[in-house]
Amino acid sequence: MPVPYDYYRIFYYVAQHKSFTKAAEALDNNQPNITRCMNNLEQDLGCKLFVRTNHGVSLTPEGQRLYGRVSVAFEQLRLGESEIRDHCSLETGSISIAASETALHLILLDRLAAFHKRYPGVRLRITNDYSTPRAVEALLHGQVDCAVVTTPCPAKKSLRETPLVPFPEILICGPAFAYLAAKTRRLRDVEPCPFVCMGSGTSTFSFYQRLFLKHDLTFHVDMEAATMDQVLPMVQHDLGIGFFPEPMAAAALADGSVTRIRLTESVPQRAVSLVEDLSRPQSVAMKALKKLLLTPADRPEP
Repeated sequence: MPVPYDYYRIFYYVAQHKSFTKAAEALDNNQPNITRCMNNLEQDLGCKLFVRTNHGVSLTPEGQRLYGRVSVAFEQLRLGESEIRDHCSLETGSISIAASETALHLILLDRLAAFHKRYPGVRLRITNDYSTPRAVEALLHGQVDCAVVTTPCPAKKSLRETPLVPFPEILICGPAFAYLAAKTRRLRDVEPCPFVCMGSGTSTFSFYQRLFLKHDLTFHVDMEAATMDQVLPMVQHDLGIGFFPEPMAAAALADGSVTRIRLTESVPQRAVSLVEDLSRPQSVAMKALKKLLLTPADRPEP
């Protein structure tokens, strides 16, 4: 039969303290039970591990060889315990976040700055080259602790989506297409124009594809952007017109490098959402970040 692992724990403490009595005190046990367990271990292994004296015990050569292995195992266990305690504290630990570019600018940067100021020992790893579907896949595969992305989000059974902040998107153009802003346009009017947008397989493309289909139109993308922040400079350089989050377009609208094209049809608001995998436990640090993310901007967390 396998040797009970508890025997090795007791052996470790006896070897450390060189005394059955002191080992019993350290383990909150009694000396006769410690002696019995060590006698059983010696019988199971078929050799003497300790030399008993009036002043305590010392290891035999066999005992020293076993202690070399057991001590390494216990040090690894202690290291593991320490890492877990660190992970479960707000003094150390880490959080990995998959974020869309829009989410990063509209909410995440400000909230992460506040979180880092409060918990400087927690390491933050932000990956913002994900589209929403890819961020969700990374979350499902355990590559990140959470995703902060723009809607629409893929529906997955084990995931929970919590809206954080809504935002409007507007249609913008550069100087070459400024004539389109002279009056309110219908989607049908702008359908033939070259569009700048993120490519198929992204939540942004799916969102506008559905919007155009709703009005019996086809959404064509002539210039694909890898991330949302690439859309603005491409529009500014007249590579096409494009939909862009209004808060992120404010500076470019103010300096006149882009112009808003007003539409007859309303564009539904989108949102930045926190996506969590309910099948995985969350660290204390992740729970603290979630609390901060869910705190309204006009009501700072105490």
